[in-house]
Amino acid sequence: TLQNEIRLIKAKLSIIEKSENNHFKNFCHDSIQAIKEGKKIIFFGNGGSAADAQHLATELTVRYKFNRKALPAVSLSTDSSAITAIGNDLNFNKIFSRQIEAIGNKGDIILAITTSGNSQNILEAIKVAKKKNIKIYCFVGNNGGKVKKICKNLILFPKASTSVTQVMQIAIGQIFCEILENYFFN
Repeated sequence: TLQNEIRLIKAKLSIIEKSENNHFKNFCHDSIQAIKEGKKIIFFGNGGSAADAQHLATELTVRYKFNRKALPAVSLSTDSSAITAIGNDLNFNKIFSRQIEAIGNKGDIILAITTSGNSQNILEAIKVAKKKNIKIYCFVGNNGGKVKKICKNLILFPKASTSVTQVMQIAIGQIFCEILENYFFN
């Protein structure tokens, strides 16, 4: 029932908030520092996570609640020409890694958003970001999937259905946007 789903989401968010392995606070701190140094936040994901990546990047570049200066953020899920050219000419597994290769710089922050943690294009992007010394964070469900083997900064959503994981990811993403906006607005 709806009430059970709501209770489950609240319980999962509570677990994340209390977790000793939660990197959310560091993600917020590192993102603020990156922006102060003239760097950017790079978001990406597949499907619903792509929509979340686009949503969160837009919250930072436009506004969350307040009119303030634009914060540098980009979603790699939005350039249909790049995605289709990379997928066609190279390989779909490179749609994010190729863009990171082109625009990612040391000091930037990456947020990979994935419900499974197993998408090859996410894994490839993380590998390229590591080679470029870009700090990587990941919102991930499925107890981390394969991504937990290559990314140490997991904001892990305990095993839950895809839909519950997606709700938790966008909720935490919105909290992230609010924290950044409050910091740069004041």
